[in-house]
Amino acid sequence: MPDRSWFVAVNGQQLGPYPEPQFRDLIAQRTITAQTHVWSEGMADWQKAGDVPGLMADLVAPPMVQQDAAAADKAKSSGDGAALSADLPIWSFAAYCVVLMAGNIFVFPSPWTATAFYRWLAPRIHVPGRSNLGFFGRVDEIWYVIIALTATGYIGLVNDKLQYVTVPAQAALSWMLLRWVVSSLASNRRPLPIRFEGSIWVYIGFHVVSFIAVFTVIGWAWVVTAWIRWICRNLVGTRREVIFNATGLEMLWRTVVFVLLTILIIPIPWVLRWYASWFVSQIALVERDTPYPTL
Repeated sequence: MPDRSWFVAVNGQQLGPYPEPQFRDLIAQRTITAQTHVWSEGMADWQKAGDVPGLMADLVAPPMVQQDAAAADKAKSSGDGAALSADLPIWSFAAYCVVLMAGNIFVFPSPWTATAFYRWLAPRIHVPGRSNLGFFGRVDEIWYVIIALTATGYIGLVNDKLQYVTVPAQAALSWMLLRWVVSSLASNRRPLPIRFEGSIWVYIGFHVVSFIAVFTVIGWAWVVTAWIRWICRNLVGTRREVIFNATGLEMLWRTVVFVLLTILIIPIPWVLRWYASWFVSQIALVERDTPYPTL
C-alpha cells in the first residue's frame, strides 16, 4: 500500500504520520527497530514493529551495512568510511557525455539531455548499504532552471563585463539544480529522504571564489575540494554522513592529467571514465554521531 501512512511512538510521544516510503527508509536505517511501537490505519492498537506480520522481515537493512560502534568510530576518525563506486561502461558513458554536452550547446534540449544523463548514471553508482540507486526527477520540474543555467553561460562569453552578473546567477541556478537532483534520488524505486540544505549564499560564495581562484592556476583545486566537502556536510536525511576524502593536491594533478589527455582527443573516453570513477570513489559514508532523523 504505497499511500499508507504510519505513526511512531517514542518516549511517550506520537510522531508522524510518515508516508510508506519514508517509513520503510527509517526501518532500513534502523531508526525504527523491532521494539518501536507503530500504528497505521486498519490496526486495532499500537504494536511493536517486530510484531507486525511481514513488516520487519522484508524491510530491515541487509547484513552488509551492520557494523559495531567501534568500527563506525574508526571509519569516521580515519576519514575513509564506506566509499562509493561507479560502474561506467566506457562507450555508453562517453556517448551520454557527448549528448549532455550537445544539449548544453544548443540550450533548449538541455533539460532532456541532463535528465536522461542522471537517469542513466544513478543506477551505475554503487552505494554501500543502498541497493538499486535510481533517479526519478522529471523534466517539467526543472526545465526552466537548466535552460537558464546553460543560457547564462553564453551571455558571459558575449560580454566579459556581464560575468559579474552571470557568475552569481549561474551559482544560484546550479544550487537549485543540485537540490533537485539530490531530492530526486531513490533506492529500490522508493524515494530517499536525503536532501541538500546548504545556504544559497554560501554556495554562491564558493562559486565566485572558485571562479576567481582559476586565475591562480593551482589554487582552485583547494577551493573546489573545500566546496565539495561543504556540500557533503549539508546533505541530510539519512543515518550516515557523506564525506569527501580527496585532497586539493589529488584534485589538482588528476585534473591536469585529465585536461592534457583530452587535448589528444583519442584518449577522451578512457580519461572520462578514469576521472569520473576516481571522483565517485572519493565520496564515502560514515555513521553520524547522532542518528538522523531523531525519533
